[in-house]
Amino acid sequence: MVVAAVVCGLTAGALSGCGGSVPEGRGGHGGAASGAPAATPRASTAADPTRVPGVGDRLQSLIPTDSGQVVAVYGEGKDSADATLVLYTRHGSGWRRARSWPAHNGTKGWTPDHHEGDKRSPVGVFTLSDAGGVLEAPGTGLPYTRSASFAAPRSWDERYWHDFDYVIAIDYNRVKGTPPNDPTRPQGRSKGGSIWIHMDHGSGTSACVSVSKPAMEYLLRTLDPARHPVVVMGDKADLEA
Repeated sequence: MVVAAVVCGLTAGALSGCGGSVPEGRGGHGGAASGAPAATPRASTAADPTRVPGVGDRLQSLIPTDSGQVVAVYGEGKDSADATLVLYTRHGSGWRRARSWPAHNGTKGWTPDHHEGDKRSPVGVFTLSDAGGVLEAPGTGLPYTRSASFAAPRSWDERYWHDFDYVIAIDYNRVKGTPPNDPTRPQGRSKGGSIWIHMDHGSGTSACVSVSKPAMEYLLRTLDPARHPVVVMGDKADLEA
């Protein structure tokens, strides 16, 4: 299931940051993600346990019926880099909140029609199939590729060096079953690619979603391919539309 796009930044054969040729975040809204859970966003749909809170009919209908895990990313606003990431798990016909954390998205906010270089994260529903990073996997059911090729260039500011220690690929414009840094883009380069959930550096990205190291470790240990995990992401207004 794929309904929108974002770039998290690999050029063909070379790492170029989370969606651009240089690190993003200097224009972000601050608020570095911590290991502490964040408050669950309030939403009009929260009272119905059969629905993912804060997600309207349009995107709710795109969540696969066999999905038992949803990573919901609630952006604070269309032009904001601040977000909250919440993991929900299905129990019978209902969804339960498992954990949540502060997060960041694209420096310029969100878009329903992402193109490479626009510095906005996508609004949409995407499957989560593969993971990887510089560090050894902390224990994960997702196929995991460990490689030094994920490392951010040391020419970048030091606060960006560990962004890609752990990454989870978001299945937009990529081939499932390949490492997250595989540069293949079936829809063409202009539509972006190499879309990740990765470690946070304290401000906005070029289009990816970023959370703290403890959050990444929890997600990697918890996401289960047998439960067909997906990410539902966007600014709150678009999510609820």
